[in-house]
This record gives sequence, structure tokens and C-alpha cells, in this order.
Amino acid sequence: MDNPIVKEEFLYAQIADRFESQIQNNILKTGDKLLSVRALSREQGISISTAFKAYIELENKGYIEARAKSGYFVRYNPAKILKPQHTPKTETNFENIGLDEMLKMVYKTMSQEGVVKLSQAVPSEELIPMAKLSKVMMEAIRKSPTSCTGYEEIQGNSTLRKQVAKHAFSWNGNITENEVVTTQGCMEALVFCLKAVTEPGDTVAIDSPTYFGIFNVMKSLGLKVLEIPTDPDTGADLEYLEKAIEKIQVKACLFVTNFANPLGVIMPDNRKKQLVELLAKNQIPLIEDDIYGEMYFGKARPKTCKSFDKEGLVMLCSSVSKTLAPGYRVGWCIPGKFIDKVISLKLTHSVSSASPTQAAIGLFFETGRYDLHMRNMRKALHTSCLRYIQAISEYFPDDTKVSRPQGGYVLWIEMNKKVNGFELFQKAMKENISVSPGQIFSTDARFTNYIRISFGTPYNEEIEKSLQKLGKLVESMI
Repeated sequence: MDNPIVKEEFLYAQIADRFESQIQNNILKTGDKLLSVRALSREQGISISTAFKAYIELENKGYIEARAKSGYFVRYNPAKILKPQHTPKTETNFENIGLDEMLKMVYKTMSQEGVVKLSQAVPSEELIPMAKLSKVMMEAIRKSPTSCTGYEEIQGNSTLRKQVAKHAFSWNGNITENEVVTTQGCMEALVFCLKAVTEPGDTVAIDSPTYFGIFNVMKSLGLKVLEIPTDPDTGADLEYLEKAIEKIQVKACLFVTNFANPLGVIMPDNRKKQLVELLAKNQIPLIEDDIYGEMYFGKARPKTCKSFDKEGLVMLCSSVSKTLAPGYRVGWCIPGKFIDKVISLKLTHSVSSASPTQAAIGLFFETGRYDLHMRNMRKALHTSCLRYIQAISEYFPDDTKVSRPQGGYVLWIEMNKKVNGFELFQKAMKENISVSPGQIFSTDARFTNYIRISFGTPYNEEIEKSLQKLGKLVESMI
């Protein structure tokens, strides 16, 4: 027998999606009046409650607005949202040119009290199910024969590894728990994988722009960086990479193929397959950072490069730091043919991973709580993304361009060439607003008129005022 509650949820979402499509395609234009709730109910043959929920869904996303005693009207204007220009293709400078101080300043603002942290690409506290996490932690400790006080096995908590293997099905993966190694967050997974396939002095290709933390890792390991320009629609420029491989000995690649930070771009499946085949042909390992893969706004989880790996050359890394619990530091990697080397490195550097947090996250997955949490989180982030983009289009100068991510946490904003991203960062900090200047996303600081902001905090009055202030600061700098 059909569940009427499930049926209603499905109906209101369907109707909201149809309205959303019409608004995005400019069939319904800004200012157009919508049917009343009662009229929509009659027209669609649905309950008044379902019609009302559809409108509330659209209102929460910022597509429509309710006007007192007048009804619902279209608010969203897709024409004002501009697409960023393609990343400039410049030759890479392998040398560190002194961005350390700039990075330190940005990192420092991420922990300051009283600052609106638009620079921090993590979930806000209100998106984290703290009570459920605390409950599952106690449950995991009770179930453990040693109350999680003993060392975990070297490869990691078996329940967690089983659940990682099980969830790989969603990205077309076919792995077992024996192919998974747990780590202290995704960054440790990346370090282990890099150390497994490179030596100091080797060159590693990365996408550009990319997460600034990667540069510190490369520097600490004594590695050279080859920056591969990234297209806002298709990801890393594979033709550029292929030509570079012919001229430079590239020992490994490190790419974020799903919702890359800061562009938010997703590499299409055919390009992922092309990348895997190109690297297999040259026997070059690919370290795939898939930390944002679960944070998709579409109907299905995107595939990974690991989905197309036939030779074990793709080393997939991920964690729950962006999706569930940043402070738990629970991550993992699926290192393919390099698994023995990675396990050896883990034994040398950390012996084993923290027992309580790994057991808790494994149980959180096993009980289905993670899937439920992610459904709610993806919906909240998609809504935030739309609201932030609308505010930027309203409050920033008309020549501002902003990315349109299909998942993840961040927006990449291109401003007038007169605006210096780091100067804007400094001015914004005087207003207690932290942003990430574009300069820190490359080794040669070429993204001078860009900033990255995160929409990890649900849109609220404080966020709106902060974006309004940022827009005025940008205007004053032109």
C-alpha cells in the first residue's frame, strides 16, 4: 500500500522542480505572479498542503517571494548571474614565490571569533547532526570489547572500511574492505599517496586554480608543481596535460574531479575516462581527491576517475570532514596497486588511526544515518548556493562574474581587473568578514582579481549584510 506521506513529499518536490526549471529557463520571468495556493491545488489535483509546500520550497531557494495580500511572485533573475571566464593559461612557475605570509593571514582568520567566515569551506554547526553523532559515539564505545581504548588494526576500523566499500557502489565502484586504508582526514590520505609514488624533486601535476593547502603539502614533501589550467565546464585541460607530459617527466597527478575547489567544476565522465586512459598509457599514477563527491545538487552522485581504473593506478582519497564531522579527522584512501606501500607509510607515521571516531563514523554509516543526513545536507547547501549567488548578483557591481557549481561548498568570483583580491581581503577583515583572495589558489598569484567564498553557512540576515558590505567594498575599489 502506498505511503501517503511519501507520495506527498514526491508530489511537492516534482511541482517545485517544474517551477524551478521554468524560472531558470526564463519562461517565468522576474515579477511574474504565480497561481494562488488554492488555484494551484485545483489545477494540479493536489492537496492545498502539497501546493503550499511546493511554494515554500521555492521560496526557501530564493526563486519566489510571498507578498502580503498579493500572493507569490517570481524573484529569481537568471540573466543577472554571469558565467566566469575561462582560467588564463599561463606557463607554470615551479618556484615558491613567497605567498606563505598571505596564507598564514587567511588561515588565522578562520579561527577568529566574531568574524563572518566566508573563507571557510566547512559545514556550519547547524548543518552537523551533533546530538546523533554524540549518541552514536557512545553506542560505538559500548559495543567495543575494549571501549575503543585499544589500537585499531593498521589498515583501519573494519566496519568503516566495509561501509566505504559499500558506498563506492554509488560512484560505480567495485571494491572490497581490503582495498581501503583509513587515515586521519583526507589530507593525510593525500600525503600517504603522494609519498607512495614520488620522491623529493619529482614533479606533480595539479589542477589550477586549486585548494591552497595542496601547495604546503607539495613544499613539505620537496615536490615541484606543474599547474594544469582548469576549464569552468570540463575541468583540467587534458590536452595541455598531454603536451606537458611529452616535455616534462610527471611522476604523478593530483586532481579534484568532482566539484573542484575553488571553481566547483565537475569533470564530465567522458573526460574522466580520457584522463585515466592518458595516464595509464604513460603509467602515471593519479591521486584523486574526492572529498566533495557526496555533495552533489543533481539527482545522482557523480562517478570518479576510480570508476574507470583498470590498472590500479588511481588512488582515491576522501573523508567525512566536509560532509559530517570536520573535527573527527576520519578519512580514507583506496590506493589500488600501491596499497602495500601506503599501509607501510601509515605504520611508520601514525601506527594506527583513532579508534573511537573511526568506530563511531563506521556505525553512523552502517545504521543509515549518514545517507539520511546527506540528503538533508545536500538540499540545504543547494538552497544556500542559490541564495548566495542571487545576493552577489544583486549587491556586487554588474561586471562581476560568479561560478555556478553543481555541488560542493564554494563560489569563485571574478571581479573588475582593478580589484585586488588580497586588498579586498584586508579591507573586508576590518568589517569582520573573511574571504579567500584568489592569489592563494596558485603558485604564481595570477588570480589577482578573484576571491572565493563558501556557502557552508545557511543564508541568513548576517550573511546578507556581509555580502552587501563586500559588494560596496568592491565598488569602492573600482
